[in-house]
Amino acid sequence: MHKQELQFKIEAVKDFEWFRGWFIPKKWRDRKLMFYIMAAEFPFCVAILTLTGIASHNTYRTLLWQDGYENGFNSSPDQSLYAAANYQPYTAPLVWSGFLTNFNLVIGVLSVFILIVKLPVHFMHLLWPPIAAFVNGGCIVVYCFAARYQAGPDMSDPTHPQPGPPWYITKSCSVAYSTSDIGYCRQAKALFYLCVILILVYLVEFCVCLRSCWITYTERDEILEAREERRIEAEFEEEIMKSPYYPTTPGPIPRTPGFPPMVAQPPGRGGPFPPGIGGVQSSDLPLRHKNGEGSSSSSPQISNPSPDGSQSQIYFPPPPKKASN
Repeated sequence: MHKQELQFKIEAVKDFEWFRGWFIPKKWRDRKLMFYIMAAEFPFCVAILTLTGIASHNTYRTLLWQDGYENGFNSSPDQSLYAAANYQPYTAPLVWSGFLTNFNLVIGVLSVFILIVKLPVHFMHLLWPPIAAFVNGGCIVVYCFAARYQAGPDMSDPTHPQPGPPWYITKSCSVAYSTSDIGYCRQAKALFYLCVILILVYLVEFCVCLRSCWITYTERDEILEAREERRIEAEFEEEIMKSPYYPTTPGPIPRTPGFPPMVAQPPGRGGPFPPGIGGVQSSDLPLRHKNGEGSSSSSPQISNPSPDGSQSQIYFPPPPKKASN
């Protein structure tokens, strides 16, 4: 008995794994929660975009680098000049390089763009949990690189080594050598902390997406039922298209019993209806003559009671009047 239960569990797990690989989850466990997370994500994305836009084009990167050198915290930005004068190769530390400034600006613009796209797509039920998990996972990786670069070391000057993050992150901005750099120090510090906060926001959103990607057996049955309904509808439509009563080509059109069959023909000159529809010829129609010949039957008559009770004959259309001489 124990072996049978174990075999049943193993088969259930195999079936569950097969189901995981072939069924794509499209519904959210808590759809409103994603809107709340996006609303919390919006101010941080806008703040990062603002700070990276201000820091672009080397607004304060070199100033903070020089300020740290004056306090003995890191290397000097003039080392590149000394190396060029002595024909020595030199590579600026990544934490003080222009690449980091441009990288931060790119991810700031990218994060705002992704948020602007995610919101309407999720509102239209087109943002499936696997797609959202992939996007948020990519944002986590990108911002982790940004935070790591901003907190990178500076070991280019052996006399002023910086093994950890730069001074504007580890120390108070009041220690700045120049008072004009205090505001720039606060901006750089805020940019680093905002990147860390946004990583946490993306991590929460990523966990919510993974939770919605985990399909239960109940949701699996709903998906299978919906697929079966669509299959039945498609088969029914195909049967209708193949039915002999579906007029796909010109031919006899079925009619109510007791009436002659109709034949689909192109309209002729006699009018909008094809000649001979329903076995009725143009000469049999009332009030229709050809070259003054045709049916000699008189015009339809309508009886109209007169005031004295006698029936008077009214012709329709009225007979032509004789021309007066």
